[in-house]
Amino acid sequence: MEFQNLLIENKERIQYIIINRESKLNALNKDTLAELHTAFFEAFNNPDVGGIIITGAGTKAFVAGADISEFASLDVAAGTALAREGQKEVFDLIANGNKPVIAAINGFALGGGLELAMACHIRIASETAKMGLPEVTLGLIPGYGGTQRLAQLIGKSKALQMILTADMITAVEAQQFGLVTHVACPEDLLIEAEGLLQKILSRAPLALAAAIHAVNAGFTDGVNGYETEIAEFGKCFGTQDFQEGVAAFLAKRKADFKGE
Repeated sequence: MEFQNLLIENKERIQYIIINRESKLNALNKDTLAELHTAFFEAFNNPDVGGIIITGAGTKAFVAGADISEFASLDVAAGTALAREGQKEVFDLIANGNKPVIAAINGFALGGGLELAMACHIRIASETAKMGLPEVTLGLIPGYGGTQRLAQLIGKSKALQMILTADMITAVEAQQFGLVTHVACPEDLLIEAEGLLQKILSRAPLALAAAIHAVNAGFTDGVNGYETEIAEFGKCFGTQDFQEGVAAFLAKRKADFKGE
């Protein structure tokens, strides 16, 4: 599919999804969200793609928020539907994906942009990145999972401080808070992201998917994460990748996983 607001680049088993609205600081409008749904759905179902790196075009912004101009005419019902659809079709889709997704935060990640990054499995940031949830300055709150995921990642108190003050934090602060795992100089950001993802992709693909599912289960209401872990652990014994992993370990050679 040809996208208007995204660039898709493939590098071996890594797929880059680049939000390409640089003149708008890569803001998320309705069309971009629809394209993100399609791009991630296709990537998760493409056997040639092992993992995904998402970033923003240019150097100024990962995503500097939602396109606020689209909010002006919404009422209560429309606003509720907007949040519900966005969470289901994009943010939860990414978070529950069967392949690892790394957000390479190359500049401002504000509002929906930070929510997009938080939906990814791992976040690394440029030294120049700044992150925040400024929705209360518009009379809103985060609506794409921000109140939940930020508290999960950095704790309730720090999350409330960020949300209630609408203050931005630096990349270094984000790393200290546990919001990002690594901070890189701008020119090395994608190199670092690729290196991390390549290391992950050297592991067993079905085990990666199982691990993501098990970790997510612990943050899902009504789901026993320990039971999910036990079930996923057991399933791994029925895979060819497990047989290959054990054989490679015993033979002291590198495993050749097939995702089967």
